[in-house]
Amino acid sequence: MLPVLTRDEMRAADAAALSSVSEDTLVARAGTAVGHAAVHILGGAYGRRVTVIVGKGNNGADGRVAAAFLARRGARVSVIAAADAPRALAPADLVIDAAYGTGFRGAYDAPEVPPGVPVLSIDIPSGVDADTGEGPGAPFRASHTVTFAAYKTGLLQGAGPGHSGTVQVADIGIPLATARAALIEDADIAATLPARPRQSNKWSTALGVVSGSVGMEGSAILCTRGALAAGAGMIRLGTPGNPVGNWPTEAVRVSLGDPHWAAPFLEATTKCRAMVIGPGVGTGDAAREQIRAVITAAPHPLVVDADAITALGDVESARMLLAGRTHPTILTPHDGEYARLAGSPPGGDRLAAARALARAIGAIVLLKGPLTAVASPGDLTPDVYLVAAGVPALATAGTGDVLSGMIGGFLARGMPAHLAAALAAHVHGRAASRGRSEGLVAGDLPDLAAALLSEVREDA
Repeated sequence: MLPVLTRDEMRAADAAALSSVSEDTLVARAGTAVGHAAVHILGGAYGRRVTVIVGKGNNGADGRVAAAFLARRGARVSVIAAADAPRALAPADLVIDAAYGTGFRGAYDAPEVPPGVPVLSIDIPSGVDADTGEGPGAPFRASHTVTFAAYKTGLLQGAGPGHSGTVQVADIGIPLATARAALIEDADIAATLPARPRQSNKWSTALGVVSGSVGMEGSAILCTRGALAAGAGMIRLGTPGNPVGNWPTEAVRVSLGDPHWAAPFLEATTKCRAMVIGPGVGTGDAAREQIRAVITAAPHPLVVDADAITALGDVESARMLLAGRTHPTILTPHDGEYARLAGSPPGGDRLAAARALARAIGAIVLLKGPLTAVASPGDLTPDVYLVAAGVPALATAGTGDVLSGMIGGFLARGMPAHLAAALAAHVHGRAASRGRSEGLVAGDLPDLAAALLSEVREDA
């Protein structure tokens, strides 16, 4: 996992570092790291034309050190003050953006860069907010960014990813306290996913699922297949109304024909280790009543998704319903479900939004999106895991059903709930990235995820 810091957290880390090292030393290290990155991008420095746009602060100072580094290696370097930069820059082999760093707030219109010229930004592209990633002006659009000590949240959300290009984290000797947010990476799959014990059986990782209804049978199928791909050994699947469907043959159906289906489902899943409720179950009054009954009484870690989130009502109603639960609860809202639950959309800062809802409700919140934020209501460190593995191809019906099943599968394998949700979101995104860039459908994901997990296990 990679630490991720806000503007204020980075400022505090800088201040702590200055108790043992001078600011000049940190600037020299930062500028040298940028210089090395520039040489790598250029394939050498001698004779290359480099334009460096510098501001008045430490970001500009870093840029001046990088300029001197490149000049000593034979580059033809032009240093231009950000305030005096022309509307359009002259042709060059590389532009280094050292105009404004993480402390910048407001709008900035960067000078136009000639087509095809790479841009290397220092710490964060100038004009991009270091916390939210918002860029209200016309920020630099970097092909590469060298950031110091840790990722900044603005590199991962809002306009940040589209303006940052390839991000390199440079260690310049700034000690970091344990970060409150961490970015999940591929190495975390093997490091955190429990292996199957030799003595395990199908009930060791059993999962109960309430999903689907008449006309929404696909939700149950996709959720079940996602759980099986994630390692659930037994699925007890209850579908209200008992509709006819081409059900996965590996799932054991639980009859939920009675309108009062909560009690028989709970009785049938006592041996399960986790539960998922919500995808395609329905939003009518009768469904809402039974969903709430299952949530209240479920004696297992529980994933609350889709229609089950709607059944929670508003924040106060959800908090009261979940207050009596003794096992972890994971909510998986997309932006629309978040807005209905919280009363307003999540806004640009997804970390803050997920944290706020998790604390207000007292449950783990997985806020789905291009940057998925998984927040815990407790005093964990980190309290937010971030997942940036998603791809645009996931914006298709049913992918959320697969994700809820995968989270349930990881819970059934005994993973801590906060981490299970985050790791499932990462595997879900990485699986999608291995599929077709056009025409990917939700049904492709379980097999892609199973193949990815198998490769990780074989390589471990």
